[in-house]
Amino acid sequence: MARMLGAQMFFETLLHEGVDIIFGLPGGYVLKVYDIMPQYTNGRIKHVLARHEQGATHMADGYARASGRPGVVLCTSGPAATNTVTGIATAQMDSSPVVVFTGQVPTPYLGSDAFQEADHIGITRPCTKHNYLVRKTADLPRAMMEAFYIASTGRPSPVLVDMPKDVLIGEDEFVIPEDISLRGYKPFIKGHPGQIKRAVEMLLSAKRPLIFGGGGLIWGEATDELKELANRLQIPVTLTLMGLGAFPADDPLFISMVGMHGSYAANMAVHECDLVLSIGARFDDRATGGNFAKFAPNAKIIHIDIDPSTIDKNIRVHCPIVGDAKNILRQFLDLLPGELKFDRSEWLGQISEWAKNHPLTYNQNGDKILTTYTIDTLYKITNGDAIIVSDVGQHQMWVAQFYKFKRPRTHITSGGLGTMGFGFPAAMGAKFAKPDELVICVAGDGSFQMNMQELATAVENKMDIKIVLLNNRHHGMVRQWQTLFFNSNYSGSYFEVLPDFVKLAESFGAKGLRATRPDELEATLREGIYSEGVVLIEVVVDCEEMVYPMIAPGGAMNEMILDPVDMA
Repeated sequence: MARMLGAQMFFETLLHEGVDIIFGLPGGYVLKVYDIMPQYTNGRIKHVLARHEQGATHMADGYARASGRPGVVLCTSGPAATNTVTGIATAQMDSSPVVVFTGQVPTPYLGSDAFQEADHIGITRPCTKHNYLVRKTADLPRAMMEAFYIASTGRPSPVLVDMPKDVLIGEDEFVIPEDISLRGYKPFIKGHPGQIKRAVEMLLSAKRPLIFGGGGLIWGEATDELKELANRLQIPVTLTLMGLGAFPADDPLFISMVGMHGSYAANMAVHECDLVLSIGARFDDRATGGNFAKFAPNAKIIHIDIDPSTIDKNIRVHCPIVGDAKNILRQFLDLLPGELKFDRSEWLGQISEWAKNHPLTYNQNGDKILTTYTIDTLYKITNGDAIIVSDVGQHQMWVAQFYKFKRPRTHITSGGLGTMGFGFPAAMGAKFAKPDELVICVAGDGSFQMNMQELATAVENKMDIKIVLLNNRHHGMVRQWQTLFFNSNYSGSYFEVLPDFVKLAESFGAKGLRATRPDELEATLREGIYSEGVVLIEVVVDCEEMVYPMIAPGGAMNEMILDPVDMA
């Protein structure tokens, strides 16, 4: 058996796990790792030098969401490690497998308040699936392999591995464990046969069934099975924000996104259906409107999820099934009779009528550019053939409403935590994962300023990535809530000072463009999208435009605000 430094074991284990890229920044307690890094980054593993650890963690998260493989972060201790916490919590809320490796003070100094010491384990315990403090060099490979196994199996989630300096500079025999088996950790893969049979019977007898799909469809790679099931049973499909792309937006059975800013038709379908088949969705307040007691009041509910802790957490369900979405839907399909005929004309016709009477639409007829018009134009230019990474705010909801996602892993956003500043670094991670895809970050002026330093990283890596920056001089969603619920008291939501974003991009060596009038928009977007390199396209938009429909906090899904008159 070969003897190695802990730092060498770190890279050899990454190679064994198939890691091809890490996002990070150097610092005192991981300098030995960076010292030997050139031996491994010459064609085997790429290292992306981020400008901030939060940015690095969002990059790893975006990489994971676009590729389906764990994203990897490397940084030092103390403030570097605490800078990753927002990114870790973001990944945890959205079930993204990110493995974060942090340096730590030498083991004899643990708990002594040494320079740049922080309790990484205690700080991240609430927002990781698991974490490790490695105390011996020989234990490092196993801890790393277990971290990747835990992060990528069951419900995908982040895992942190804390590596004291003496572990990394120490030497021991390098042993790769033959297999990883953790006592007490055995994620369910297949659903219980009795519950599967019961669920199929419920589906076959329902008159107004509805599929309520979430991000678990994408992580479970169950999109083909979903399409087959929906079409064989003629069941209309709604998706949560995190589920967009799991079912083609141009399929006749697709309604739209559901929830607080979902369409009228989708929300009314939930309220009026007699059966909800929920797959990989958490029933959180934004997807249900927040009034759990009034959710789908006329319906029986089947809930499929790989995480048993989500079952009956918010919504009491009638048929719970724990397991992998792909396997369970395949079990459903295998139980279906060969010949199926359903007359859903009345139910589908009702949904079509709701959509016709209250469509998702906009009216671009003034001198100010509407964000809705911008997103619709972006869709028409790309024909939906792009990975769209949206930041957080009004533009995030408009992307979900007006960009028609046809494939999984083409819509990436921070849903559960709503992390402003996520979009641009996550888009970079997605581009590293899918270098041949068109990747576009859609960001607000408020969100972009939170991690705009990563322009340097993008230019340094000669990335071909586009940023559509929507400038309304406000925290737009904050302004909307202040308009609707706080008597238009715009306290703290207006930016008196903003950078010249075009000049900012140019100062980093990127290309900057700007559109200020509706007649400039399409040409400016086309020029930016089809230019090479890092391109920032600033679109100056109307700050008074608001996202509708909207369910007020605590409202039921049939209690939607459709326009300002509803608030009067």
